[in-house]
Amino acid sequence: MKKVILAVLLALIVASSAFAANKTITIGVTPFPHKDIMLVVKGLLAKQGYDLVIKEFTDYVTPNTALAEKSLTANFFQHIPYLDNTNKEKKLGLTWVAKIHIEPLGLYSLKIKKIADIKKGAQIAIPNDATNCARALRLLEKSGLIKVKKGELVTAKDITDNPRNVKIRELDAAQLPRTLQDVDAAVINTNFAVEAKLIPAKDAIVIEGKDSPYANIIAVRAADKNTPEVKALIKAANSKEVKDYINKVLVPKGIVPAF
Repeated sequence: MKKVILAVLLALIVASSAFAANKTITIGVTPFPHKDIMLVVKGLLAKQGYDLVIKEFTDYVTPNTALAEKSLTANFFQHIPYLDNTNKEKKLGLTWVAKIHIEPLGLYSLKIKKIADIKKGAQIAIPNDATNCARALRLLEKSGLIKVKKGELVTAKDITDNPRNVKIRELDAAQLPRTLQDVDAAVINTNFAVEAKLIPAKDAIVIEGKDSPYANIIAVRAADKNTPEVKALIKAANSKEVKDYINKVLVPKGIVPAF
């Protein structure tokens, strides 16, 4: 009888341990505003018995690689076109499961105040990853500075009209704020602009509208999109509490909810 009881207790301990392990969700994020939003989500998930472990990354490549290699449950740092392009290039088998917010891309400068001030031969730095590069060129096109041929993943080589002969420099997105001393202007992602103490709504010469299609999303492995952990993450991330946080804290910084 004692052996039976002991066996039952051991089984319960093993089952309990497995249950506890399954209650951990690990998400990879870039610093602002992704980490900030996930800290709100962490509190919500804790009420459901989940421990959200937040791993911080400072580049746009490693989070997808880490997710594909199963060291993360999910990641939250990119928009849909970027994920689509990464899947196409690397065949990682990732998918998005929730839209969270939009970070408008903006043109910043320490030397000029408006587009009209951009002189002939001016140097403008833009992100060098495929989707944000195209997005930056479209922003410059919308401002009337250049014209670019039709297509999604356009590059500087696709500029069809450049009356001021501006020089486009494609650089790592995270480095762009530091280039402002050396170039006439730079197109910078909102998260990196805010880290550099820039205020998008105030400091951007030109900025994307709130109708931007580049919503930042939570991505997971396609095979895991219907797991309890992922469903719990989606519910918390798309909750009223998170939307209220974005509207109250992040909208003044140029970031808007996408749900």
